[in-house]
Amino acid sequence: MHMKRFKKYLPLIPAALVLGAMMFPSGCANTTTPPTGGPKDTIPPVLLKTLPLPGAVNVPTHKTQLKFTFDEYVVVKDANNIFLSPPLEKKPKYRMSGKTLVVYFESDLDTNRTYTLDLTGAIADNNEGNMYEGFTLVFSTGSQIDSMCMTGLVQDCNTLKPLKGATVLLYKDQADSAIFLHRPDAAAKTDDWGFFSIRNIQDTTYRVYALKDANNNNMYEPDQESVAFLDEPFHPKTVINDSLYEFKKFNMKDTALCLARKTDVELNVFREKPSKQFIVKKERVGLRTAYLTFMAPGAKVNSLKFKGLPKEKLISQFNPQLDSLELWVNDQRKMPDTLFLQINYDKTDTLGNLVPTDEEVKLALDKKMRAELQKSSQRDIKHQDTIAVFKGEVDPTTVEQYGFSVEFQYPLIQDAWDSLVFRSVNPRQQEKIEKYTVTKDPNNLRRYTIMPREKLMDGFDYFLKIPHRKFRDVNGYYNDSTELKVTLPKDEKLSSISLEMSHVKNRYIVDLLSEKRDKVIRSFTVDADQTVLFPYVKAGKYCLRITEDRNKNGLVDTGSILEHRQPEKVMFFKIKDQFLLDIPERTEYTQKIDMEELFK
Repeated sequence: MHMKRFKKYLPLIPAALVLGAMMFPSGCANTTTPPTGGPKDTIPPVLLKTLPLPGAVNVPTHKTQLKFTFDEYVVVKDANNIFLSPPLEKKPKYRMSGKTLVVYFESDLDTNRTYTLDLTGAIADNNEGNMYEGFTLVFSTGSQIDSMCMTGLVQDCNTLKPLKGATVLLYKDQADSAIFLHRPDAAAKTDDWGFFSIRNIQDTTYRVYALKDANNNNMYEPDQESVAFLDEPFHPKTVINDSLYEFKKFNMKDTALCLARKTDVELNVFREKPSKQFIVKKERVGLRTAYLTFMAPGAKVNSLKFKGLPKEKLISQFNPQLDSLELWVNDQRKMPDTLFLQINYDKTDTLGNLVPTDEEVKLALDKKMRAELQKSSQRDIKHQDTIAVFKGEVDPTTVEQYGFSVEFQYPLIQDAWDSLVFRSVNPRQQEKIEKYTVTKDPNNLRRYTIMPREKLMDGFDYFLKIPHRKFRDVNGYYNDSTELKVTLPKDEKLSSISLEMSHVKNRYIVDLLSEKRDKVIRSFTVDADQTVLFPYVKAGKYCLRITEDRNKNGLVDTGSILEHRQPEKVMFFKIKDQFLLDIPERTEYTQKIDMEELFK
């Protein structure tokens, strides 16, 4: 409180400094050290009183005002964090009156209803911006206060990372359609850790949802927002009291305190398949290249051709989700500035039904592509403009699993994979021609994998040569030659991770992720009991993500509210409640994983 008393004298400091300068000779001034303004105020505002008092009953429903008086002047940093539960149609309004925050509403409150108004993350002091840790005011427009409570965690269904600022919704209406039709009977926002607490709710059964509420209207809009739901109705069992640890206000930077909070439920947020199907984006990205993007995955195309060109001159490929379609023209003639694509696909009509629909899509060149067409002199043309461009890659740590990768910029119309030269050189410099296999990527017709037939040997150098002019792309250009070299890692500091997987009764995607879960280091698919080996792993921290691929399509399929279907389940393997695997140097790390136990 000493800092608070000091702050009220701040306006007098400039005058005191001027007076001091007049009283002392200039020769006494210290010209090497600038004056300081004293220690910085780091104390957040203190709430002195509220009106009505906490726990007040029979609060008027018409022109209701809630007043919060602080020990200093404050500002509202985020109005969305002034959160009323249950929410009204319109968000709370506010105004400042001296050191008092006044919250009011544009419509009447319901009768005989317990309300909570939460200020967490909304208020800061006016001078230094110190955030007020928060307060929840509980009051009732009836004669009693509801007494039950619940807590939970909201996280992303794919990464299991906590979601900050998600809205949790409770409905007494048990119908799946409730979240589409009306506002909830109670609600709360998640904090930085994805944690939420809902206090002073009725002793009854609720349907529980969470959503990333893009427009803050506390209702679900499926084509714009992500959602989660609890499989079974939830009936709270805990009576609220001020001593409950989970309902205290915490500094979000205090990891230990925040993680110690217990939760009743977990909600995994997913993005539903959009309800409407149509073309949302089209672009000409090259002289002979374009793409279409559809609103929803699973797009069905019935026919496709470029106007004025034979049907066989069109090459196309969907992405795995079937919501993006790449297009190429297999014709070396000069291309017009604008191509017209004639497509028949299943499109959503005005009644919401998928109906085969003819559409003509205009694909025009942008300014950059027009400039490419207008190149008139030899000096304007780069070497890469006259060859079949491709990228060859090989990683020593994954070559045994993934082999060599060769990806062309455009689809091939002529190939000669038997012309590749794959050779080895042993430590005695003896050379040998090795055998290989070539596989086209099912999800990318421009990408090929070259796998050695024999096991690679330590200490050997391996070379893959792609000869000159053996491959021709849709532009009519041939390739340059290149040679890729790889040697199995010799670093003795590298480690390995061995996973002994048992009770595997489904197909699973096993991903070794970086510490931040933002990069897939290695990946395996398993559908039977086996040992999965990740060799040549650098010392460090990793996460192990396992996804249940129920329909065996290699994708994490989303869920559906109305079909009451959760997204395909994702689990992170944990040891003693820790997500991270800490792998030391020179270690053969082995871990047994009971899949039945993990996914039960």
